[in-house]
Amino acid sequence: MKFTISTHTLLKELQILNGVISNNTVLPILEDFLLRLDGNHLHISASDLETSMSTILAVEGGEDGEVAIPSKILLETLKALPDQPLHFDINDEVHTVSLTSATGTYHLSGESGEDFPNIPSPNGTTEVNVDNAVLLGAISKTLFAVSNDELRPSMTGVNVELTEDGAVFVATDAHKLVKYRSKEVTSDEYTSFILPKKALTLLKNVLSREAGTVKIDYNNTNAFFKVGDVELICRLIDAKYPDYNAVIPLNNPYLLTVDRSDLEKALKRIAIYSSRATYQVKLGLNNTELNLSAEDPDFSNEATEKLTCEYNGEPMEIAFNARFLAEVLGIMDSSQVNIQLSTPNRAGVIVPSEKDENEDLLMLVMPIMMNN
Repeated sequence: MKFTISTHTLLKELQILNGVISNNTVLPILEDFLLRLDGNHLHISASDLETSMSTILAVEGGEDGEVAIPSKILLETLKALPDQPLHFDINDEVHTVSLTSATGTYHLSGESGEDFPNIPSPNGTTEVNVDNAVLLGAISKTLFAVSNDELRPSMTGVNVELTEDGAVFVATDAHKLVKYRSKEVTSDEYTSFILPKKALTLLKNVLSREAGTVKIDYNNTNAFFKVGDVELICRLIDAKYPDYNAVIPLNNPYLLTVDRSDLEKALKRIAIYSSRATYQVKLGLNNTELNLSAEDPDFSNEATEKLTCEYNGEPMEIAFNARFLAEVLGIMDSSQVNIQLSTPNRAGVIVPSEKDENEDLLMLVMPIMMNN
C-alpha cells in the first residue's frame, strides 16, 4: 500500500476524526485510524464502537491496501512537520508503516485493517435531508443543556421528534431545559430518537466548517449523517425520554422583559461574589427595575446591580443559579428576552422577544431556595 498526500490536508481531517477515539478503549485497535486506499481515494475511519466517523481524501495513489495506524504517533508526527508532500509505504504482510518527508524517514508499527471493528451501514433506514445551518443551529441551542449523569442515560443526549409540521429538539439536565422547534425539518411519519452528546459534538464541528445539505438516515438503532465527504454514524440511546412538557409551567402570569446582553453580563459579574456551592443570585422585580444581588457569607463577599426592565406583575423575589441563567441567555440571539414567572418556587420560562417564523425557542431554568 503506497500513497502520497499533503501533511496539512491529512492533519486537518485526522484532527476531526480523532475526536471519536477514546482514551479508555475496550480494544487497543480502537486507538488507531483505519486507512484504506482505493486508487486515488484514501478512506480514513475512526471508531469507539458507539460512534464512528470516516472521510475520503484525494491522494497520489500507488498500491491499494488497508492498514490500522496508531492515532497518537501519526498525529504528533504530522503536527511537527511543515506542510509538504508525505509519502506512505505500508508493508501489507507485517503492517509496518514508513513515512518519508523532504527531510527524513519515520517508521512505526501498524495493525491489520481486518482486525478493525465493522462500521454499521444503513439498513432499513428512513432518509431526511436538512440544511447544514438549520441542523447546526438546533445542535448549538440544545447541546449545552444535555446531562452528564450516566445514571439517567436518556438525558445524556438530545431528544429529536420528527413530524410533518417540523422537528422538536429537547435537552435537559434537570436544572435547565431547552425546547427548540424548527419548521424547516420535516418527516412524512412521526418518529423520535435520542442522539448522544459525543456524536452531536463531533457533528457540530463538521457542520461549522462548510455549507450545504446534511443527509440523515436513521433506523431503530443507529443514525447516519453525511456532510460532504464526512460520514458520522452513532448508536442511538436506548431509553425513553422524560415527559418534558410536564415540567414546563403553563400558567405564568408575570412577565419580565429585559435586555439579554445586559442581563447576561450582569449575571457573570454577580456570580463572582456568590456562594461557590450554589452560585445563587436573587432577582428582585418591580415595574421598571431589576435588582440583582448575590453573597458568599463564608468570605463576606456580596454584590448588587440594578438594570432597567419592563415587569408586568406583583413585586417578587426569585433566586436562580447565576451560571445556569447566564448560560441560557448566552445561547439566545435576540436583543431582548421575555422571562415568564409565577411564584418563587416555580421554573422561569425564557423566550426571545423577537420571533422567527421558522423556529420556536423555549428555555427553562429551575429556581433555587433562597438564603435567609
